[in-house]
Amino acid sequence: MPAQKIETSHNDVVHDVSMDYYGKCVATALSDATIKIIGISNNSTSQHLATLSGHQGPVWQVSWAHPKFGSILASCSYDGKIIIWKEGNQNDWSQSHVFTNHKSSVNSIAWAPHEVGLCLACGSSDGNISVYTAQSDGSWATTRIEQAHPVGVTAVSWAPSMAPGELVGSGLLDPVQKLASGGCDNTVKVWKLYGGNWKMDCFPALQMHSDWVRDIAWAPNLGLPKSTMASASQDGKVVIWSVSKEGDQWEG
Repeated sequence: MPAQKIETSHNDVVHDVSMDYYGKCVATALSDATIKIIGISNNSTSQHLATLSGHQGPVWQVSWAHPKFGSILASCSYDGKIIIWKEGNQNDWSQSHVFTNHKSSVNSIAWAPHEVGLCLACGSSDGNISVYTAQSDGSWATTRIEQAHPVGVTAVSWAPSMAPGELVGSGLLDPVQKLASGGCDNTVKVWKLYGGNWKMDCFPALQMHSDWVRDIAWAPNLGLPKSTMASASQDGKVVIWSVSKEGDQWEG
């Protein structure tokens, strides 16, 4: 595939770019507090479809929800807000929800696997992680991990919904709700939802970095017992973490 250059007409820093499920649209997160939606076609041309304005500071990340929930985009910003954008008519976007529970910059957002439902995790410089879950009546339920990384959360990533070892175990289980976070304390932590409350699922916190953890990605486990994730840090290193089965210690 030849590389395709997308003309964004941005005149400021692009902090994040996210492609939708079908590979037809790209959303960009900008320093100028806007988000742009750009359409991509097979003949290597791109077209500006919409500019979304609603943040009052640099937009750090954008993330598309699974299309089974409609055309939905989430964004987070230095202004402490998380905005859920919804496309009504084609290219007609509006703010469907604005969350303002965080006291400082929201640095990272991630949609849960679609099997879990329409569910968004958000990590903030105030040290907390919020998880917002859409309800059938149109409202959103909120759970929080207070002081997940007291000096600031920089990254969140969801585990696959298929439980480790499910393919070799007996019968399909309910989807797992588990996520990893990274922070300014140089650590990676794993959290699991037990009876409506998030609890730490790794002891102690995973520590092999000597500077801020900037990003985390959880690998698909394909239902096999082993879980794997990668963390990237300001120290210039990437650490691959794995655990051979539930309850064992993670190794980096």
